Parts: sequence; structure tokens; C-alpha cells
Amino acid sequence: MPVRDTLARVDADLAAGRVPVARQRLRGLVSSFPDDLMLRRRLAEVYRLYGEPAEAGRWMYLEQDRDAAETSAFEARYRTAPQRMRALAWQGPESLAGTAFAEERLAAVRAACSEAMGRPVDWGAVPSDEEAAGAGSAFSGFLAGAGCLVAVLAFLAIWVNGLVALFD
Repeated sequence: MPVRDTLARVDADLAAGRVPVARQRLRGLVSSFPDDLMLRRRLAEVYRLYGEPAEAGRWMYLEQDRDAAETSAFEARYRTAPQRMRALAWQGPESLAGTAFAEERLAAVRAACSEAMGRPVDWGAVPSDEEAAGAGSAFSGFLAGAGCLVAVLAFLAIWVNGLVALFD
């Protein structure tokens, strides 16, 4: 379905009070056309109807006339650069942004994420939460593995003790 037709349906949904349906339609459009700043702006407007400043700030993050309180709410919800990079759901190079401000914001988020990861990161391969967690994740994995090993050894000890008691 063409974008124009979907936007007409969004307008009809909003006029009929079907805000969740309008939001879903816009989320689908932003997913299909992540470089369309107008769609992001429309989605932010719908989130304002919900009273969700963090999500409104998320979708207005690339706009120069964004609301400072919404931007702060977005940055508070998505505290790390990798989280923000994933939340922005951008695809492709920053040059597709359409405005110099949006291009600068995207480049700044990508640079901050690259610094946090200790390696270059691009929009085609946004790091996952596990990757971003880094060394803490490896230590947690070690502790989980050690705990499983202790549980298996305890089970075997009880099983062997029961087997010995059975033949005594």
C-alpha cells in the first residue's frame, strides 16, 4: 500500500479515536521508511496523544525543533549510546537523513556508540544488549556456568549416594 494511502488511513483512525491503530500503522511506515523524517514526526505526535514523552522524544530526536523535555525523557529511558542507536531504528548511512541537523545527530550517536564499544560501529550492525554489556556479560556467563556445574555435581553425589545405599 502506498505511503499516501496509509497516511490517509492514519488520519481516519485518529479522527475516529483509534489512536492505537494509527500508532501501529505509523510504526510500520517508519520501519519501512526509516529515513523519512516526516513519518517520524507524525509518530511522535501520536505518542504525545498517549502522554509518552520518552517515545515522542525518540521519534523527534532527529528534528531541530524537538522538545527539550521529550529529548531528556528519551535519553533517560535509553541511557547508553548503543541503546539509543537501537531505539532510533535508523538504517543506512547518515547522508540519507535529509537535514544537516539530523545527519549530525545520527553521526554523534554512532560516534558515541563506537566509543562505548571500543570499535567502529555502523547503522547496519547496531550492537545488541549482550555485546554492549561486554566484560560484565562474560563474568555473568562464567558464574552461571559454575552454578550449573555445582548443581550437576550435587545431583550426581546424591544419585551415587542413593545407588550405594540401595546395594548395602
